[in-house]
Amino acid sequence: MSTSTPASQRTTTTTAAAVPAKRPFKFSRWFGATGWRHLVGIVMIVFSMFPLFYVLSASLNPNGTLLQSNGLFSSLGFDNYVTLFNNPQRPYAAWFINTLVIGLTTAAGTVFLGALAAYCFSRMRFVGRRFGLLSLVIVQIFPQLLAVVAIFLLLTTLGDIFPILGLDNQIALIMVYLGGALGVNTYLMYGFFNTVPSDLDEAAKLDGAGHARIFFTIILRLVAPILAVVGLLSFIATTSDFVISSVVLVTPERQTLAVGLYQFVSDEFTTNWGVFAAGAVLAALPVMALFLYLQKYIVSGLTAGAVK
Repeated sequence: MSTSTPASQRTTTTTAAAVPAKRPFKFSRWFGATGWRHLVGIVMIVFSMFPLFYVLSASLNPNGTLLQSNGLFSSLGFDNYVTLFNNPQRPYAAWFINTLVIGLTTAAGTVFLGALAAYCFSRMRFVGRRFGLLSLVIVQIFPQLLAVVAIFLLLTTLGDIFPILGLDNQIALIMVYLGGALGVNTYLMYGFFNTVPSDLDEAAKLDGAGHARIFFTIILRLVAPILAVVGLLSFIATTSDFVISSVVLVTPERQTLAVGLYQFVSDEFTTNWGVFAAGAVLAALPVMALFLYLQKYIVSGLTAGAVK
């Protein structure tokens, strides 16, 4: 007498046979495939985060030395922050405001002027266009540090004619920053502007739009990621500059954070690393806040560039 297997049972048996059995977990196989990457990532995170924790611990250390900060957060206190804002000879609040004003103004001016120049090089055809682009690349070979003497003499001469553009003036420092950062940022924006199809410009011209309307209403919206990147880089470079700002600005009330904080550790007998660390922690907050605010534009720019 023959018996037949039900169809549902045969289907279940076939499905069970088709599913491969799970291999037992082996640490050596996992580590050789992906585990070592996690280990490298953890090491890099610790390596990059340790200086930040060390400076934060030094800023909260009432003793005011870096050597006694080896035990992270062993002693906590806000004495360094109180001293930072209660020193009339070293007005930290004025330095902080000056840095924000100079940094934001320079970043906005760099983005606007660089975008105008990049649009001209990308969309217009004129005599000297290729020579201008080549000049921008060649000029960036020489660092701005080499022009410190020339900048000092130039501002000294201009100060006799236009005091607002002379030494010890923040507007003059902003102009120096704009001139130094215009070249590399223009070339950076020029490459991104070329990724925007020119058909959009032609369609707008057919509707009667001129270059100004195309630039402000169409192009700027499409190149917002590169504008965010250039603005962030310009702000970071401006707020962290020491050499040029120390040459241009002399009065303590007009100096920036990079120049002012150096005074806490430049004296031979009155160095106070704790106060310096507290000022450095507060100085990093605007940069971090701007980076977090522009992060979505930066990520979208990288994604758009990959798709294109």
